[in-house]
Amino acid sequence: MSVWLTWRVAMEQALYGENGFYLRERPSGHFRTSVGASPVFAEAVLRRLVAVDDALGNPPVVDLVDVGAGEGELAAGVLAAAPPGLRERLRVTGVDLASRPLSLPAEIRWAHAVPGGIRGLVIANEWLDNVPLDVAEQTADGPRLVLVDPASGAERLGDSPCDADLAWLARWWPMHSPGERAEIGRPRDEAWASVIVRLAAGEAVAVDYAHFLAGRPPYGTLTGYRDGSLVPPVPDGSCDITAHVALDACAAAGERAGRAGARDAGAEANGGAGGVGGVVTTLTTQRRALLDLGVTGTRPPVELAHTDPRGYLQALTRASQEAELIATGGLGDFGWLVQSRL
Repeated sequence: MSVWLTWRVAMEQALYGENGFYLRERPSGHFRTSVGASPVFAEAVLRRLVAVDDALGNPPVVDLVDVGAGEGELAAGVLAAAPPGLRERLRVTGVDLASRPLSLPAEIRWAHAVPGGIRGLVIANEWLDNVPLDVAEQTADGPRLVLVDPASGAERLGDSPCDADLAWLARWWPMHSPGERAEIGRPRDEAWASVIVRLAAGEAVAVDYAHFLAGRPPYGTLTGYRDGSLVPPVPDGSCDITAHVALDACAAAGERAGRAGARDAGAEANGGAGGVGGVVTTLTTQRRALLDLGVTGTRPPVELAHTDPRGYLQALTRASQEAELIATGGLGDFGWLVQSRL
């Protein structure tokens, strides 16, 4: 007998419920990320952290918070590469619902929720795409929720979305023709806003598969991954379930959260008078962001092969790793949402 659930409930159970995919599996066994591609990504994040640290005036304690830390590779890589003057001040926190990895360095804290009062850098690499969300389909009578049977992946239409989700669809993913589908990103907006309200000073960066209002995919992006391959998105706990992120909507939610936080801080400081300010937003691609951080993929001069063969091979390997991270049509197309409060 089929059990019909909304996609948001089905994803929550499949990914994070009892014996869920992310509580049971090592993500690196199923898909490749920028973190796993090479140490170059961690080095680039470190350069971003150094810039934030300088902008904050090199405080006695500076935070690095890795949201959706998974196996902790990024946090560990940044910690290992940090120069002594920064490392001794660095407070690193990995945030994930999964248990703390056994191999994680003792200096790295592990938490199931984003801490408050962050002063430093928050990095959320491929986190938002796994925040569960509902799917809606346009009908002649308006949007309807898509229901799914977790055991088989079979679908049918349910009720109309709630008023808040209908408003989100109208603003961020309007559908025009029957059969079109949209993934209702309001839970991702709320998740990202919850990060921004915990950022006292510094910068928060979300890196993810993304799309924007001018070019939403008309039939959605819901996808499954297992053992390195694309598979049907059946929410039975056997595979990763992911959907690309409406990163512009998350940016707007972060700005609202930043303005609210600034008003609250101003009111506290001024005995009740509201403050001004908030966060500064940049939306870009991974290619552009990493190029700005010195990741170019430039091959070493061939002459080096004759004078320093080992050095040439090392430089060639690094160039290949950098090229993968910034490749158009690949990892370089990831969206970067950067919001700062400095």
